[in-house]
Amino acid sequence: LAAPSGHSSPFVLSLGADVLPEYKLQTPRINKFTILHYSPFKAVWDWLILLLVIYTAIFTPYSAAFLLNDSEEQKRRVCGYSCSPLNVVDLIVDIMFIIDILINFRTTYVNQNEEVVSDPAKIAIHYFKGWFLIDMVAAIPFDLLIFGSGSEETTTLIGLLKTARLLRLVRVARKLDRYSEYGAAVLMLLMCIFALIAHWLACIWYAIGNVERPYLIKKIGWLDSLGEQLGKPYNVTDQSSGPSIKDKYVTALYFTFSSLTSVGFGNVSPNTNSEKIFSICVMLIGSLMYASIFGNVSAIIQRLYSGTARYHMQMLRVKEFIRFHQIPNPLRQRLEEYFQHAQAQVPNPYHHMVLKQDVR
Repeated sequence: LAAPSGHSSPFVLSLGADVLPEYKLQTPRINKFTILHYSPFKAVWDWLILLLVIYTAIFTPYSAAFLLNDSEEQKRRVCGYSCSPLNVVDLIVDIMFIIDILINFRTTYVNQNEEVVSDPAKIAIHYFKGWFLIDMVAAIPFDLLIFGSGSEETTTLIGLLKTARLLRLVRVARKLDRYSEYGAAVLMLLMCIFALIAHWLACIWYAIGNVERPYLIKKIGWLDSLGEQLGKPYNVTDQSSGPSIKDKYVTALYFTFSSLTSVGFGNVSPNTNSEKIFSICVMLIGSLMYASIFGNVSAIIQRLYSGTARYHMQMLRVKEFIRFHQIPNPLRQRLEEYFQHAQAQVPNPYHHMVLKQDVR
C-alpha cells in the first residue's frame, strides 16, 4: 500500500491492529534456538498453555475438594499413581508447564527502547525478575513428590498445594487486557469469571461441610440435609454412603450461584456457624461482582446503542442532503450504499473525510 501524502515510508496494515510495531518491520539478529515472541509457534504455544491453565482453574479445585479422600487415596496406593486418569492428565499438565518455563528462557522480549532482545543472558535475567517464580511454583508436581504417604493430613496437603497452579491465572489476566476494547469479549469474559468464581466457591462450600460433618453431634450440616432430602443418608459404618459426587457438586454450585446473585431460595441453607460465616463472605463477594459485572454490561449496552444512534443520525443527514439538492436516484442509491459500507468498517475518520469529498 502506498504511503499517505507527507510520509516517505510505507505503512503496513493488519487485521485487528493498526500500524505494526517498528521491531516487526525489521529482521532482528537472534541466537540459535531462540524463539521470537511474535512468531507463529509462540502464538500457538501460548494458546495451548492458556487451555491448560483453564483446565487447571476448573479441575484443580474440584479434584482437591471432591476427589481427594481416604478411599481414593487407598485405591491409588494399591494400583499405583497411574491408576486414575486424572493423575496422568495432571502429570502431563505439569510437564507442559515445565516445558513452558524452558521456552520462556529462550523467548525474546522487547525492552524499553522498543528493541528486540535475543541475548540468552538478558532473557534469563528478565524472566527471573518477572514471572519465573510464579511459573515455577505452578509447575511443581506436589502430588507426585509426596506420593506414598497416605495419611489424611497428606491428602489434604496435596489438595492445598495443587491449588498453587492457579497462580498462572495472574499471567492470563495480564494478557487479556488487550481485549478490553471489545464489548462482546469483555461481556463474555465477565460471565466466565463469574462462573469460575462460583465453581471455586462451590468447592470450598463442599469442603467446609465435608470437614465439619464427622465432628457434629447433631447432624445439621448441609450435606446431611441433602442426604435426607435425596433419600441417601450417611452411614457411619459405610464410607461410600450418602449423596453421590454429582449430587453434592450440583447442589454446591446451585447454592453459590443463588447466593452470588442474591436469589437464595432457602432449599439449600447454611445451618452451622462455619457455613453461615462462609455464606456471609459469599454474599459480600456476590454484591461486589454483581455491581461490577452489571455496571460493565450497562456501559457496553450504552456504547452499542450510542453507535447505532450515531449511525441513524448521520444517515438522516445524508438523506436530507440528497433531498435538498435533488440528487437523481442512481447517484442517491450509490451514495447511501457507500455510506452504509463505510459505517460497517472499523470506525475511521478517513471514511467520513472521503464521504464529504464525494458528496461535494
